[in-house]
Amino acid sequence: MSIWLTSTGYAAGSRVHSPRGPTPHMGAIKANGITLEYESLGDRNAPPILLIMGLGMQLIAWPDAFCAALAGRGFRVIRFDNRDIGLSSKFDAFPIPNVAWAAAKAWLGLPIRSAYALADMANDTIGLMDGLRLEKAHVVGASMGGMVAQLVAALHPTRVSSLISMMSSSGARRLPGPTQRALAALLGKPENPRDFASVIDHYVHLFRVIGSPGFATDEAELRVRLEQALRRNFHPAGNARQLHAILACGDRSPLLRRVTAPTLVIHGADDPLVPLECGKDTARKIAGARLQVVPGMGHDLPPGLHPILIEAIAEHCHAAQSSCSASASEAVASITTAR
Repeated sequence: MSIWLTSTGYAAGSRVHSPRGPTPHMGAIKANGITLEYESLGDRNAPPILLIMGLGMQLIAWPDAFCAALAGRGFRVIRFDNRDIGLSSKFDAFPIPNVAWAAAKAWLGLPIRSAYALADMANDTIGLMDGLRLEKAHVVGASMGGMVAQLVAALHPTRVSSLISMMSSSGARRLPGPTQRALAALLGKPENPRDFASVIDHYVHLFRVIGSPGFATDEAELRVRLEQALRRNFHPAGNARQLHAILACGDRSPLLRRVTAPTLVIHGADDPLVPLECGKDTARKIAGARLQVVPGMGHDLPPGLHPILIEAIAEHCHAAQSSCSASASEAVASITTAR
């Protein structure tokens, strides 16, 4: 999630799976002209839930236990590396953008040309679904992933069973931004970018700043997860290009009015990076959307928060699935009656 840039020599770029919990199916698939790394867990015939992660975060940022618990609620859970991150295709043919200049242009309402758009990432998601032969899916996005999920639902409505937008935003210019402390942590860099331990310390500090005050994460466990992520892959230039795409996307409010999928907006009451008003605004702009505010939740997925999120997501998806089945039955009955 941090966007500092440097050249290092410890990006392994290899698949990693925790020995705890069920073993997922891992693979790479051609989608939208690129290659996306993905993992699938649960019954292949169960209703699919597609998890889209946020800025600079790999698929393993969706915790194993979180995914296993969702699968245990009767879903096929699919997580993947977004473009330019993890083991998916990189866009290093494009230069590293000047994020500060782009932020200034965004503030002034000036157009920004990015290497790719969030809409391209939404099309990546649809391409992944095509490759996996999924007609529809429940789409869950966190932070930047929530923005991408919103675009999937707006631009490809027939492919989305339901939408869950977590700790995300509509991109409207009037909305509040991060706290100064959260922004400084996001834009900061390690004391020694070439030292692995220093990089870990930097990310521990970042997650302490933006994390959930009501759901503390054990530091030893946090360090293990961060080390796993950095050894799997490390690509700061991709972080910068993704942030550039966010800035270039601007206000998605008109598109949100096109979303027809049953929508749940989940937001932390104590999010210092994407304030609660952003979640409220998103819910207001999607017809019929329901807002769930979680006290003590910041901008992370600590273990203590998992039961609340899993219950909310599973309940929403099951309800959407039941509603869809009921509508289909009514349609069949109507056709039969007409005959």
